[in-house]
Amino acid sequence: MIDTWFKKDLEKIFNIHQIVVFIDESKEAAFLLEEVKNKYQIFNTANEIDELKVKFEIEKKAVEGAKYLIYTNTPKEQLKFIREYCETNGSVEIKHLDRYIKEKVVTHLNINLHLEKEELIAAAKVSLGKDQTYWMNLSHNGASEIFNLEKELLPFLDNPKTYLDKYDKAVKELFFKKVNELIGQVYISKSSSVLATEVVFHLLDGLANNNPNKVLLDVYNNWLDSKTYQKSFDGYLKKYKLEPKTEIFNCHPAHPFRVLDEQWLEELGKNINNKSYCINFLPKINQRISSRAIHHLGINFWKQIKILLEFDEKNINQIASYNECVAFYTNHFYKLDKAIRELYAEFLDRKNLMEPIQAYYKNYAVIFLDKWFKYIEEYQSNQTGKLQEIIDNNPAKTAIVVGDGVSYEFAQDIIEKVSKEYTLSKEHQYIFAGLPSETEHNMSQLYIDSGTVVKDKQDREAYLLKQNKDKSIGFIDLEKVNETSDKEHYLICSYKDPDKLGETYQHKALKYFDLVAGIFATKIEQLFKNGYQNVYLVTDHGFVLTGILDNSDKIEVDFKGNVKISERFIRSENKQKIDTNLLIEKEVVYNNFNYSYFAKRLGPFKSTGVYGFSHGGLSPQETIIPFLKWSNDNNAQDQLQVVISNKKDLNDVTGDLFSIVLKASTETSDLFSSERKVMILFFAINKNINESDIITIEKDNEVKKEFRFGSNTAIEVKIVDAVTKEQLDKVIVKQNKVRDLGGLL
Repeated sequence: MIDTWFKKDLEKIFNIHQIVVFIDESKEAAFLLEEVKNKYQIFNTANEIDELKVKFEIEKKAVEGAKYLIYTNTPKEQLKFIREYCETNGSVEIKHLDRYIKEKVVTHLNINLHLEKEELIAAAKVSLGKDQTYWMNLSHNGASEIFNLEKELLPFLDNPKTYLDKYDKAVKELFFKKVNELIGQVYISKSSSVLATEVVFHLLDGLANNNPNKVLLDVYNNWLDSKTYQKSFDGYLKKYKLEPKTEIFNCHPAHPFRVLDEQWLEELGKNINNKSYCINFLPKINQRISSRAIHHLGINFWKQIKILLEFDEKNINQIASYNECVAFYTNHFYKLDKAIRELYAEFLDRKNLMEPIQAYYKNYAVIFLDKWFKYIEEYQSNQTGKLQEIIDNNPAKTAIVVGDGVSYEFAQDIIEKVSKEYTLSKEHQYIFAGLPSETEHNMSQLYIDSGTVVKDKQDREAYLLKQNKDKSIGFIDLEKVNETSDKEHYLICSYKDPDKLGETYQHKALKYFDLVAGIFATKIEQLFKNGYQNVYLVTDHGFVLTGILDNSDKIEVDFKGNVKISERFIRSENKQKIDTNLLIEKEVVYNNFNYSYFAKRLGPFKSTGVYGFSHGGLSPQETIIPFLKWSNDNNAQDQLQVVISNKKDLNDVTGDLFSIVLKASTETSDLFSSERKVMILFFAINKNINESDIITIEKDNEVKKEFRFGSNTAIEVKIVDAVTKEQLDKVIVKQNKVRDLGGLL
């Protein structure tokens, strides 16, 4: 603010004269020159010779309209050659900078400041660029408001070596004194980096012991919220050594120490079967979850622990039918499966943390599976011919994403990531997998409506094509879906994950599931942008996770004859004598096998190979699988429609240039759809080779744009909405090379 008042003093004279002398007897006001250096030509004088030179320069080179500011520390009465400028033009004199500041504050704001000289001058320098609020805060709160530490500390801590370069030595020193005062230290001259580290460690001490300084706590919260500064906090945190704590719960809920969270979790594990302890533990978890710190620092497992602790097994006792079992799983129990999967991804290599949590989960699983298998005779797969059913029931342009090993609970991750602008059907969100629930068998069920098992994917696709000769059906790997994937009316998009990941990496694959869910969601959205009105997600089977496995968890059987033991089911040529409390028998013919046997628990059969990510069994985790349908219900008629109006001309173009004519609709029901921003995308051999700038087209108007073929003789042109990337129209542009040569060939 001082700069504003100083400029007004100068302008009062410059409005009449070309030359002003700035007499700074205090020798402390030179910083004000920086604020006007781009507005006036400035000369410095320190003695009589300088004065003479300046006078000569000004009078020799004076230009009409130019303004000259002469700076000197010499009192007016001692000036020689520029004294006359003071008399004939005018001068601004500052004998004592602190008095000048006080005078201006009183004159303009009617405020009396009671600050020491050093503080007053520092306040003036800090006020540069600020408004009168700054001075009003100073008048109310005193010197503590010279620096707004809540705002100044964060950029200082982020870059202590350079942030204070904007201040001179005196202001820096005062800043350091205020910072030391904030953390209760006596000021000692030290490097800015050392002081910054002391401040952060003081903050971290306060968080560790639940007594943080309020100002520093605000800085900390802003730090974690800032994408610009967050990285520097991680650097300080790595250097900080947390002292061992006997009372691990005596810490601030927003603390950044993962080690304390893990100590909490270990303590919870020791007491997890104590209902009273868990009830009293939940408020601590709720506080931790509500803290912004855990989100920014990647401490995300408390939400899953909360789901486990809040689950009420009494509800399982109310289940009285197979349908109620299904409803209970799809409404409630799947959340436990999702929680334990995410906890496995975090802590599977930490047996001391994971083992008691896993036991707690498995106890619930046993209780629920007892109900599930009590009514299992009513289980009936409805997976067979599902792709054909979707094709028959959807005359609109439809894409079907066929995942491999997408469990019902994992599908919820995909649902969360798909944009809410697309409508997810609330009806029939699951189906029941065929038995045994393994890939070859169940993929065949999806594709082959006769129920025949077909080993090769190509043969399954060929069958579907043969059954739909009159329909446009295409097949593509989901990862290859891009802006060009829009030609077929029905598009089947296959994706081998997460089953391929699970079979390859077992439990280690869990760390990649979030990425896999993101790929599903991104490609589903791309299909909508490509013009598909409906997108389905189906799969062959779900999965179970063995987690931390003991030998006692493995199921051993003494079967006779020709048998094949898999991790989650056993095929047998002949009927076996079984313990019906342990196993379920189903007649399933496959090659020379006639029966399949399934365990009534989540543990694996003792078999060769590794354990971890498994399927093939009869548990709800493996057999209740997602059947999801999203629709694009955006009312297209409410938006301005844009089409390519010269498509006929583009089928046979002579020369290297071609024109795209965009035409906006003359009719729209939406009063606000008077214009639309679009882009033109260009593809050759299914690759994006170019794109236009954003084009704004108004209702009833046409826009013509010219382009070159370049090295391509056929280019697919697509018009998309510039914001949503929704496809609006497309055309193939073909170049006629023969006609271009005038018929000589």
